[in-house]
Amino acid sequence: MRKTKKEKLVIINANDESCFWINNGPVLKNLNDLKKSLLTMSKETFSCHVNKEKNDFADWIKEVLGDNTLANKLAKTKTLKSTVKAIEDRLKKYNI
Repeated sequence: MRKTKKEKLVIINANDESCFWINNGPVLKNLNDLKKSLLTMSKETFSCHVNKEKNDFADWIKEVLGDNTLANKLAKTKTLKSTVKAIEDRLKKYNI
């Protein structure tokens, strides 16, 4: 995550080695890809990545995309709907 002079965030694309692999699904490079995937994701697939033990999306966003603010918010979400909402809200701050 990098800020421009207007305080807008710039979308970061993960390199090929750091892409997110959805369980039985697409490979994601950025937050837009994640949002699109979540909109059609089954609850079962979501549960493979977000459950009581882990939140793979929050970890990836923090470690690869460098958006600690969104990662911390997602670490607290437990449902598909709340995850999509948090990502949509954060994307409003991006220069896209």
